This record gives sequence, structure tokens and C-alpha cells, in this order.
Amino acid sequence: MQTSLLNEPLVSVVIPVKNGIDTLASCLDGIFGQTLRDKLEVIIIDSGSTDGTLDLLKKYPVRVYNLPPKEFNHGETRNLGVNLAKGTFVVMTVQDATPASDDWIEIMLSHFSNPEVAGVCGQQIVGSDPDKNPLQWFSPVSEAEPRFIRFNEPSAFTSLKGKKQHEYSNWDDVTAVYRKSLKEKLPFKKLMFSEDTLWAKDALSQGYAIVYDYRARVYHYHHQNFKFYFKRTYIILYQNYKFYDYIHFPKNPLITVPQIVVRMVKKQIPLSSKWKWIMYNMNLVIASWSAAIIFSSIAITTGMKGVEASQKYFVGYPPQGIQVKTK
Repeated sequence: MQTSLLNEPLVSVVIPVKNGIDTLASCLDGIFGQTLRDKLEVIIIDSGSTDGTLDLLKKYPVRVYNLPPKEFNHGETRNLGVNLAKGTFVVMTVQDATPASDDWIEIMLSHFSNPEVAGVCGQQIVGSDPDKNPLQWFSPVSEAEPRFIRFNEPSAFTSLKGKKQHEYSNWDDVTAVYRKSLKEKLPFKKLMFSEDTLWAKDALSQGYAIVYDYRARVYHYHHQNFKFYFKRTYIILYQNYKFYDYIHFPKNPLITVPQIVVRMVKKQIPLSSKWKWIMYNMNLVIASWSAAIIFSSIAITTGMKGVEASQKYFVGYPPQGIQVKTK
């Protein structure tokens, strides 16, 4: 195991990694360029990289823990990172996310002056790059303001309808930080997906406070094809139904497609690129609509038993996004 030179860090950054050679350098450069770089350690949990990632990591002052691939899951692997952490606070991110500013961690950490806060979540954004979907380009109309969420009585949260609970629990481990002492009391569940939203749900159910601060941003993007987006949509629908007890019914693609065309026409990009991205997004709309039609039909007619079986049939292992090599 490689070790950091820092003995008593304030912040531990945990990154699960597998074959991250194309993006991990950008991620780590952004982390070690943070305003709090002298107060942090970075813990890499690698689950079987074979693409040169381990050689790359030798260039950085990081701690590397090697985890057998068969033991990996998103919940327990991150719990392992918390246990390994020496910091008072634990940041979670991923190998293909890059901080959008040098105060990314500092912004999130500022909320912990309130002892009630258990965790803070930032925002994923997509840069205005020609190799990325223009409909996802980040173009804010105003600056984000932090949202503090806590229910005076946990029952005020648990009595809400599942869909409303989900709105409050829209957490994201691509950019989040936790108070370690509380995180050890409230670990992630053993899951291959949705470990982050369910953690937020558990935190609110037990009376903890969480903060959403979308000024704390990371760049994160995946190219998506029909197969990937179908599976991704199916997993989200499965999560909504299993963990929050509601069915999201599909939108009519005949309404969505014209909206895509209008939005794309307004983009200041070459005509050939507009056509390419229109077709790209139409493909995603059809994939999402297909998944929603199939899922809602199964959920209505067969309930949870049929949904569980269909998730294994149509999705199986959660799909991995196609990473875009960082320039």
C-alpha cells in the first residue's frame, strides 16, 4: 500500500477505481490543486486495474488499497474507504470526475460549522466541449444557493409519500462529503447502485441534517448509447419502485423529440454537429421510453416479484459509462 506524506489530515478523499487511465490524472490533479490540498489525503480503492492505472498512481502521494474485483460493490467499498480514512471529513468522488474549481472541497466543508450537518452534496456539470452532448452543457442562469434540509421530527419525513422522500434524497457520491464520526454510525448499504440516495434517505429518517450546495461542482460526463441508456433508465425506475414505492410513467417521445430539435438548433455549433447530436439525443429518448414502457407494464401487472426478475434479465450488472479521455 502506498502512503501519503500527511499524518493527520483534515479531509480524506475516497475514490473507487478500476481502469481509470484515461481520466484519473485529471481527477487527481484537480484534487491536489484544491485550496485545502495541505490538509487532505487521497485513498484509492482499486479493484483490479490492468490498464496502467497502478503505474500512474505511483506518481501521486496517495494511499492505494487493492480490493479483489469480486468483493466490490458501491456501498461496502465506500464504507471501506470511510474505515481507512484518517480525516475528520470524508469526500466521495469517482475516477472520471474533475473539480470545477480549486475551492470545491472548501465550499462543501464550510457547512460543517453547524454540528447538525451529517453530509454535503455538490453538483455534476458538463463542460461546453465539442465532444460532449450540447444538451447537457452547463449554462446556469443564476448562482446556486445552498439548501439545508432537516426535519424537526423524523416522522415528518418518513410519513411523506415515497416520491417526495426521493426528492429530498437526491444525493450524489460523485461529489459529496461526510462527517466521518456520523458516517461510521450511518454506513452505506451493501448495494451495486443507489447507495448514495438511500444514505440520504436514512440520514433524514434518523433526524440528521444534510446540505445541497450546487456551487461545489465537478465535471463528469459519459457518452451514452441505446443499450447503456436503456439499462440506466431501467435501474432508475427500479430504484424508484423498490426504494421509494412509485412508478414513473413514460413521456410521449413525440413531444420530446421536437423539443430536442428546437434546443439543438439554438446551439452555436456547426450544422453537421447539430444533426449528429439531434440523432444522438433522439436515440436516448427512444431508449428511455422503451425502458419505461417495459418497466411500468411489468410493475403494474406482476408487482415486485416480476420487477426483480426483469431487472436481472434486462440489466443484470449496472452498466458502466463510456469515459471520454480528459485532454
